[in-house]
Amino acid sequence: MTAPTLSAFPRPVEDLIPAARDLADRLGEIPSRNRIKKELRVGGPKADAILAALTRTATPPATEPTSDPADTTPDPIADPAPVADLPPVADDVPPVVSGQVAPVADLGTNITTEAVPVDSADSGRAVVWPVVLLALPAFVAIWSGWVGLGGLTGFGVVHPLPGIWDSFSINSAITLPIGVETYGAYALYVWLSGRVPERARRFAKWSAIASLLVGALGQVAYHLLEAAGVTSAPWWITTAVACLPVAVLGMGAALAHLVRSHD
Repeated sequence: MTAPTLSAFPRPVEDLIPAARDLADRLGEIPSRNRIKKELRVGGPKADAILAALTRTATPPATEPTSDPADTTPDPIADPAPVADLPPVADDVPPVVSGQVAPVADLGTNITTEAVPVDSADSGRAVVWPVVLLALPAFVAIWSGWVGLGGLTGFGVVHPLPGIWDSFSINSAITLPIGVETYGAYALYVWLSGRVPERARRFAKWSAIASLLVGALGQVAYHLLEAAGVTSAPWWITTAVACLPVAVLGMGAALAHLVRSHD
């Protein structure tokens, strides 16, 4: 094939297509865009137009016949291979079925429902009203014992507001049961509650025991003196009883301070 002659006027695409077809026949395939530009000495737009025309009209006789048998022959061979791979995919499906074991979550629900009876058992605590019934006779006995011992040790009717309220009077003996026994009960509660700092709990423990022992000794002393017909307690008993209000005040203030501390 002879190269196209150069001209001062650009040649149209229709005139260049025969030369491009000759180039395609000589190469045995459709030339590339750069090859068309080089051989036909045209610019990019014309090379694109020529390439598009060759692509539309190109019908290589050897390509289609050879490709059809080759395409039809390997396909049956290639198809069984993917079909052979499909069974493993089917084997992977059962794990999805095993994933239905999710009802295990229902077991957790059963566990929580089993915990409900525990809460209901906690709500059924022992009642405390019998303690009030037991405390009433003890209160009467303790109150009378402390008031009686106070009368034997110098406690009695006083006028705490002289010049302000002369007619107002009170028996100071009631300060003994109120102070000693109330402090003992409160210290016992603080000790057994376990909700206070360790120092406060330890102090409450020993002071509660001491208060209960002092209360018991006071009851014993009163009944012994009353049974012996004594109208005035010995000096050492009077001294000990007179110090009880001050001791109770000090222990109560110390316990209140320890309970509020952050030890």
